[in-house]
Amino acid sequence: MIRLLDERNFPTKGLKLFAKRAAGNKVETKNFGEIVIEPFTVEAAQECDIVLLAVSGTFALEYAPLIVASKKGTTVIDNSSAFRYDAGIPLVIPEINGHLAAGASLIANPNCTTAVGAMALWPIHQKYRLKKVLMSTYQASSGAGAEGMLELEDAVKAYAKTGVVPAPKVFQHQLAFNVIPQIDAFQPNGYTKEEMKVAWEMQKIFDLKDTVKISCTAVRVPTFRAHSEAIVIETERPINASDCQDLLDTAPGVQVVDDPDSLIYPMPINAAGKNDVEVGRIRQSLVFGEHGLEMFVSGDQLLRGAALNAVLIAETCMASRAHQTEVETETETDRKSKKQKIEN
Repeated sequence: MIRLLDERNFPTKGLKLFAKRAAGNKVETKNFGEIVIEPFTVEAAQECDIVLLAVSGTFALEYAPLIVASKKGTTVIDNSSAFRYDAGIPLVIPEINGHLAAGASLIANPNCTTAVGAMALWPIHQKYRLKKVLMSTYQASSGAGAEGMLELEDAVKAYAKTGVVPAPKVFQHQLAFNVIPQIDAFQPNGYTKEEMKVAWEMQKIFDLKDTVKISCTAVRVPTFRAHSEAIVIETERPINASDCQDLLDTAPGVQVVDDPDSLIYPMPINAAGKNDVEVGRIRQSLVFGEHGLEMFVSGDQLLRGAALNAVLIAETCMASRAHQTEVETETETDRKSKKQKIEN
């Protein structure tokens, strides 16, 4: 987030950093200079125009409502799942429903898997209308945090030296040289919570009817960064793979990477570190025929699925505030002008 705020020249006079264990540490930034991390307090957070929360859901539930109650009108953008399913709180991907962020005091950032897939599906939905979405994911170890990446790295190093992989502590099973078809806890319907997040969140972000069905199988794979998704869709209107490729080629936040003859297609190793989501293997569905399409998507879940999306929301909020100030200034100028004419 800090790097993105720097690189994108975020329109703010200053940046504050809050933490508990890291309080007192210093962070060097390009545009904001050296910043000393402060202990978090509600009062200190309320001094900010926008607060980006990268915290647990429990922390967000307790403190986000307190922060937005500031007299200043602080906006909170929360990266946890705490508020995603609240009807009154917008769940935002700026390229899709960014207008909902304007004027909102509390905004939820979607799950990383949802965000990556949504970037490819939204342009298609607008033109062809989704009817069914069947998704299988290939999610990197970093989705479980830095500890997940470290466990994978240590396991590979240990195997190279001893031929033995240590017992896992972060994941349910050994991830090195393996895949695990479980991310998060199983729900009563047999799906995991991660899989249900995709269904719940896409319904809300796209404002889909209940008749549109979404199913997901989430799998942890032994890669470090960037999630991939195999997506099969059925559409209400006839869809053509070639036309769809042209459509996605002009979609914001999407890069078409699709040249099978040259063995070019999306891969997490290439998508890592990129702001755009890679989409390829675009083909007509053998199952749904002229009403179906299949594709493969790779996107950096730490960027598109978290930090970048949050910063894009913040930029949308700042633009909305600037516009509102402009309107208020014009209104005040008009009022003074009318008053002057009356006096004259």
